[in-house]
Amino acid sequence: MTPGAAETATSAGSSLRIGTRASDLALTQSGQVGEALVAGTDHAVELVHVSTRGDRDRISPLAQIGGTGVFVTAVRQALLDETVDVVVHSCKDLPTAPLEEITLACYPAREDPRDALCARDGLTLAELPAGAKVGTGSPRRAAQLLRARPDLTVLGIRGNVETRLARALGPDADLDAVVLAASGLRRVGRDAAISELLDPSVMLPAPAQGALAVEVTTAALAAGPWFAERLDTVDDPATRAAVTAERALLRTLEAGCSAPVAAYAVLERTSDDETVSAELSGAPRSHVLRLRGLAIRPDGSHVVEGEARVALDLAADHLSGAGSVPAELGAALAADLIERGAGEILAEAKA
Repeated sequence: MTPGAAETATSAGSSLRIGTRASDLALTQSGQVGEALVAGTDHAVELVHVSTRGDRDRISPLAQIGGTGVFVTAVRQALLDETVDVVVHSCKDLPTAPLEEITLACYPAREDPRDALCARDGLTLAELPAGAKVGTGSPRRAAQLLRARPDLTVLGIRGNVETRLARALGPDADLDAVVLAASGLRRVGRDAAISELLDPSVMLPAPAQGALAVEVTTAALAAGPWFAERLDTVDDPATRAAVTAERALLRTLEAGCSAPVAAYAVLERTSDDETVSAELSGAPRSHVLRLRGLAIRPDGSHVVEGEARVALDLAADHLSGAGSVPAELGAALAADLIERGAGEILAEAKA
């Protein structure tokens, strides 16, 4: 009988099988997480390639071929079929609805969440000429580009990192610039292509951008102590808290990963000013979690945005899951945005 995922992942000296898309970025991310998970053990890492619909169709807009989850469903199925032990996702691509059979077990430390402009001649956003052609596959990025520079011509593009960079920087370039996630460029060693890191005040990131999510089956998580211990070691509490707040906002807005919605949470240590802690929680806490969010019309002409904060103790508070402090923060800010018109903006975007 073929060993199940839980049995394979915990057998002495066995390989930890990580399901991954075959793109350079996905392989790099999965390999890095895998090496971190087996560090200090006698286990090796085996990357198992899984083809997704998003990989097979690189032309159609994501919203037309499934939107949220288009890069996720196939690798999750490999996990459920026990052909892999672990899957690593770009967290911003992960649907917010949980699956009963799968546990989101680990958030490694987050990379830079900002968006990056990669332009010809090293131009910044402000330096691009009027009417410049800028490529992106993200409605959120397109809308915020037009909000900052209504004179730009923003075009939809698809493809892996190299394909998109070539549209602006290659010998046959047909665009003046493209916008990609800084985290992906850095992970594949292409950060030299960045001409400007876009400040969140100009382009607020996608919920969970720059973060990775590690999923396992519930059975595998419970099968052996070394696996659970390594997952716990690699997990970054600050990333977990921030990503939970951002994804809760997205979930409450009932918007998918391709919607024109942005969210960014930052965890800061509290100062000696006890007024801040008492105001937020009634008792001193070690940190303050600040969350910014927005919903924006696809043409950038109207935006509903807001900010909220809450006191948080990394050691004492639940950092993820329903009812956790970060989740409640995200839901509360989303409710405020809805009350001020975000629902209408998102309904227009879906129409």
